[in-house]
Amino acid sequence: MTTKLTLDQAGRVLIPKALRQELHLRPGDTLELESESGEITLRPVHPKALLTKEHGVWVYQGEPSDASIADLIDQNRESRIREPRP
Repeated sequence: MTTKLTLDQAGRVLIPKALRQELHLRPGDTLELESESGEITLRPVHPKALLTKEHGVWVYQGEPSDASIADLIDQNRESRIREPRP
């Protein structure tokens, strides 16, 4: 998708709604900005999942936590829902 964007007086740009929907971007999401050779690239930053499945078993990959396994699974599920699907 190619489109022209205009900076407002504060230097902000608006990402078109169709592109936000396509990339599953929501308010508060983080974007990484890269500038090279006069080009600007924006990439969504998706947090690394705290739970990974190893040999059919869910394994916690983060720091020690007081959160319950059910809470961690719910958090992981929510983050996967927000990620764009191939």
